Amino acid sequence: MTATRVVAFGGGHGLAASLRGLRHAMHDLDLDITAIVTVGDDGGSSGRLLLERDALLPVGDLRKALAALACDDPVRQRTAELLQHRFAGDDPLAGHAVGNLLLLGLMEMLDDPVAALDHAAAMVGAQGRVLPMARHAVGIEAEVLDGDPARPGAVVTVRGQHAVAVAPGHVEALRIEPADPPTCSQAIEAIHAADWLIFGPGSWYTSVLPHLLVPGLAEAIMASPARRLVTLNLASDNETSGLSVADHLAALRWYLPGLRIDTVLADAKWVGEPDPVHRAAESLGARLVLAPLAVADGSPRHDPESLGVALVPVLGAAR
Repeated sequence: MTATRVVAFGGGHGLAASLRGLRHAMHDLDLDITAIVTVGDDGGSSGRLLLERDALLPVGDLRKALAALACDDPVRQRTAELLQHRFAGDDPLAGHAVGNLLLLGLMEMLDDPVAALDHAAAMVGAQGRVLPMARHAVGIEAEVLDGDPARPGAVVTVRGQHAVAVAPGHVEALRIEPADPPTCSQAIEAIHAADWLIFGPGSWYTSVLPHLLVPGLAEAIMASPARRLVTLNLASDNETSGLSVADHLAALRWYLPGLRIDTVLADAKWVGEPDPVHRAAESLGARLVLAPLAVADGSPRHDPESLGVALVPVLGAAR
């Protein structure tokens, strides 16, 4: 029997948690994993490299995905740790992650971001493939109600992934710039070939929803025969303050009308009153699966092993 082909969308720590969960699920399932990563990050090391080196793509979230997929071989794990190592101090290297510089160098040397990512994946023995959402960086913009403390009640335009992520107020609308970036053909092929498409967890407006705004990706997602899974966050972050769990699901269809979801996976402890979430899942055509997903210390972080255990019966269901 062929491997179950899974495509996971997102960015940052949320996508990394999803990928680590999928790697744990591989102990019981034969999975072919592809990560499609948001390319809107303009903060920190990634943002500096975009400006200082005129980089084609922000590399931080791509690096995190590669590290999350690294195989368990000690040498490959040490290489993954090296990619994540961040320079301290106050010199020009301070704040940069080694993996960001490595990926930037590979992209400049090979003149192809996909070839660069495939090469870095081989270095860490990645148990899956990492691809960008678009072939060059996109800007993330939002209309935010009460986004400017000096103008209460006003809707203001907030530009940039980092600015949107930390802006106070309520996001009223989201867009990317350019509105129709060049898509990665390998990502489109992976979506068409997938058995499962996974959205979340992660920052909803800056990591998850941007994929639905890329016309080429949106068209491929809607046309794909794959089943669709949404893994909900454990708690709201700054950009989704005041957004209910049900609102998170509603936002998916708001930005991609007609989107059908098959399964919504949530933590029973963190989901709150389950009835509104059940109804929101049903409105998307999905069933709600509740399982323990959080780390044992009580913080709102997904535990990769627990997530993997929860994913096995979902992804292992008959096609």
